[in-house]
Amino acid sequence: MSTTTLAPSALDLYAAALSGEAPELWARRRDGSGSPLPLQCWLGPLTAADEDVLARAAAPVLDVGCGPGRHVLALAQRGMLALGIDISSVAIAHARRRGAPVVEASVFDRIPSAGRWGSALLLDGNVGIGGCPHTLLCRLATLVAPGAAVLVELDPPGAPTGSEELRLEAGGRVSDWFTWARVGVDGVAALAAGTGLAVSDVWEASGRWFAALVAR
Repeated sequence: MSTTTLAPSALDLYAAALSGEAPELWARRRDGSGSPLPLQCWLGPLTAADEDVLARAAAPVLDVGCGPGRHVLALAQRGMLALGIDISSVAIAHARRRGAPVVEASVFDRIPSAGRWGSALLLDGNVGIGGCPHTLLCRLATLVAPGAAVLVELDPPGAPTGSEELRLEAGGRVSDWFTWARVGVDGVAALAAGTGLAVSDVWEASGRWFAALVAR
């Protein structure tokens, strides 16, 4: 009799890395190239670039893919109404231990106050959620109020826009493959067309790139 060992899910390996069970978490592409994911940044304090983008957020703020919660916690500590959402139960538990207001949910689930959020955050590469940024931005356009901004972190000018298959690697284990997307500065205006959002500003802060997409 033969047995089949199923690969752990990407969420499993992400959870292991957040819990300290693996020292590093890598994203690997089909062509074999890869790069380490910035766990210490996600778990650490705000950077100058984080501070810059949060200064542009208007309450109430929805932090999509909040992870361990550094952005939503900082907003709450400043007295701003904010909520973080993430599908990782481990990330949500970590954020709650820090005191961040978060719930375990997908952005495609039923979200409270839909159509009334004053801004939304898609930082740390979260514009890639689901592998189809057009679908994701269409969804965000229904969650924020008219005139509100979705604040998106982008890849730098010259970087391509598109989807790719990735797997995560941590502690000698590899996950199953999943689809993720990357959006470059040069491609964001065309991507936003037809989503109900329009680019109102693009800026660079400490080597990171961002855009504000305003709901029409």
